[in-house]
Amino acid sequence: MTTGLPSTREMIAQLIATPSVSCYHADLDMSNRAVIDLLADWMETRGFEVEIQAIDKAKFNLIATTGSGSDGLVLSGHTDTVPCDPDLWLSDPFQLMEKDNRLYGLGSCDMKSFLALALQSSQSFDLDKLKRPLTIVATADEESTMSGAKLIADNGKKLGRYCVIGEPTGLQPIRQHKGGLSESIRFTGRSGHASNPALGNNALEAMHEFIGELLRYRDGLQKQYNDPAFAIPTPTLNLGHIHGGDNSNRICGACELLIDIRFLPGMSFDTLHADIGELVAGVAERRGLTGECLIIGDEGTPAMDTAEASEIAEYLKFLTGKSATSVAFGTEAPYYNSMQTETIVIGPGSIDQAHQPDEYLPIDQIDPTIEMLKQLIHRFCVQA
Repeated sequence: MTTGLPSTREMIAQLIATPSVSCYHADLDMSNRAVIDLLADWMETRGFEVEIQAIDKAKFNLIATTGSGSDGLVLSGHTDTVPCDPDLWLSDPFQLMEKDNRLYGLGSCDMKSFLALALQSSQSFDLDKLKRPLTIVATADEESTMSGAKLIADNGKKLGRYCVIGEPTGLQPIRQHKGGLSESIRFTGRSGHASNPALGNNALEAMHEFIGELLRYRDGLQKQYNDPAFAIPTPTLNLGHIHGGDNSNRICGACELLIDIRFLPGMSFDTLHADIGELVAGVAERRGLTGECLIIGDEGTPAMDTAEASEIAEYLKFLTGKSATSVAFGTEAPYYNSMQTETIVIGPGSIDQAHQPDEYLPIDQIDPTIEMLKQLIHRFCVQA
């Protein structure tokens, strides 16, 4: 039932050879349109109806659908990669290289290959005879703003009842992950000569007081929230970067701290942000300076929590012999869950290889992934 598509390996090679870095830094950020056009051509060749969604002038989603009815299956992956330094790679990151039963290349594991495997898995089926729709989604900017998944969720159109996101999990089903929130806290006082503290208002001292308040707040969160399903069962709060002042003989006029919070399912993103804002405002008022608390990247990543008893979790347990578990990294799954779509994250490769030089996909996980996807398509799109 082939339709003139390239081989699986050739599709992976072409996807990797098409750069599509997403990054908050404008000088590193790229459009993903070339990857979208490549996928659209293959999807149309296979017989899918293709919709390309424009997020802005440079970023695009692809939604390819086939079959009839409703409440079908969504196979989803992101088209972007993180930046890389080619000098740190043993081979060209944009040229697929096979060595030691591995496929090396930027996006081989995280996660361009999954899109090729999803398309390949569809070739075993007569698409005209699907009783429920099969939808393959390719999103933009998962590695930065998640603007692609956000647009799909904001549009409010449910794409299917079940969804598999093919992030690298070593083919272990995942039903939970923590949410993420990164914030910038800034105090602005008044600089002056260090010989006379009365000449200024030291923002670094204000930050010192705030950090003490923040660590006490962290202790309270970790006493209040605990989920043994996670390897680290409590929320975490990391002090990641601090900068203030410019010289030892000047009172520090401004100081900024960057923090990262990983919160458990059931915790409120808005409450966390508001709580930290209150801590900042309290220190600023007591010390007579200004304080700001800003979310980095517009908004954070929600936590994922798909029911253990969901139909797709139970079926993947049957297929893999593994119960769905939890991970520390974030995905686009919460946006699908917000549309009442039962979502599980499962795909080939290891997250340990993602975002690393010499990223690779184990070749011996390719065929098992395709077979798993075939079983999912048969169960949720073919069976009545």
